[in-house]
Amino acid sequence: MLATRTIVEDILELKQERRAILLAHHYQEAEIQELADWVGDSLELARKARDFEGDVIAFCGVWFMAETAKVLNPTRTVIVPDREASCSLVESCAVEPVRAYRQRHPDHVIVSYINTSVEVKAESDILCTSRNAVQVVNSIPPEKTVLFLPDQNLGNYVQRQTGRCNMKIWQGTCIVHATFPARRVVATRSEHPDALIVAHPECPQAVLDMADFIGSTSAIIDYCVRSDAREFIVMTESGVGHSLRKLAPDKIFHFVANENCNCSECPYMRLNTLEKLRDALQNLEPRVEIAEDLMRRARVPLDRMLALR
Repeated sequence: MLATRTIVEDILELKQERRAILLAHHYQEAEIQELADWVGDSLELARKARDFEGDVIAFCGVWFMAETAKVLNPTRTVIVPDREASCSLVESCAVEPVRAYRQRHPDHVIVSYINTSVEVKAESDILCTSRNAVQVVNSIPPEKTVLFLPDQNLGNYVQRQTGRCNMKIWQGTCIVHATFPARRVVATRSEHPDALIVAHPECPQAVLDMADFIGSTSAIIDYCVRSDAREFIVMTESGVGHSLRKLAPDKIFHFVANENCNCSECPYMRLNTLEKLRDALQNLEPRVEIAEDLMRRARVPLDRMLALR
């Protein structure tokens, strides 16, 4: 316990020395969330990074999120506690086939989920998050063909919500959300019949069909906090439980294990630790470095997304 307190004190001191802001995703460990200046989902953190005044952004999430922060803050130092904190969606969508698609179909509109590399973002027309994906696709003229990448479950959900026929969907998936089995949701609901089911749109269709509410991580939190219900089955990464219990301490939240790890944790998100955060602030490494031309090109679709209200 003493060692943890010492690490926290080191982090707070380094943060002040570096004029740093600590941004943390809802899927981070609770101890990291407690230290963060801001905890949010991808869209909220992107906006917070854009509006930041200071020298260093310590991004406690995964690498693509830190790349986004760097694109929005090209003159500032952006660090991540662990360079290996990747994302299965990023890894499912290499830039070469996206670039080839762009060359074959220059008239199509490429909508990229924010869970993509900066290289893929630079080949895109507009970005989206799970919170605003429907709004983004609805903003595109209906006669245009849309390529939505890389999450197929989110893409299918957006297509159903928009009724858009001319929409092609990449076949990537999230290793957490895509492996939630419907049978376990059914079993959990039978154990807790009064609980409402809330689900992230990256979940399979069979899970979404049972949901009382579908939304982004922050939208799930808002719904649970505002709802009159007292009990919820939460179909997203279990790190969100920290914010849920903090904001709604009188409510009960159940998390369903997925098939990959018999848990509901993202292995990439959980690579970040207090020790690694301290070292990153001390050494300013691992540091996000992106070529100026690449940042300039990726900034265009990112700004288009952020301009939507």
